[in-house]
Amino acid sequence: MALIDKIAWLHLHEGRLLSTRSRGKDRYYIPGGKREAGETDAQTLLREIKEELTVELDAATLVHAGTFTAPAHGHAEGILVQMTCYYATYAGTLQPAAEIEEVVWLTYADRPRVSAVDQLIFDWLREQQLLTD
Repeated sequence: MALIDKIAWLHLHEGRLLSTRSRGKDRYYIPGGKREAGETDAQTLLREIKEELTVELDAATLVHAGTFTAPAHGHAEGILVQMTCYYATYAGTLQPAAEIEEVVWLTYADRPRVSAVDQLIFDWLREQQLLTD
């Protein structure tokens, strides 16, 4: 089985999770992206979030939240995505950039609008009582 290695930023506010939608996509995704050769989790996340949302994550505040694996949305059967998630504080103003068309705040009720791996994360956040219905 093929595995797509992604790093993601979990940013919650008032029980809602920051999510993004890329141009041409019909699902929302937790912000982050794929690791480039030789990058650490922190390097990947800081680069991706700056590119996609124009904010600077504070590397000193990165806290590993969990790693989740599910079938990759929009890929052939048998391809999995492994999403390693972190919390972190940031500086700047969140705004869509690069391939990101929309930035939204989602609740658990929006779970059907996200990818399979994000659905696992939504479930986990709800169990932690961090995501509202």
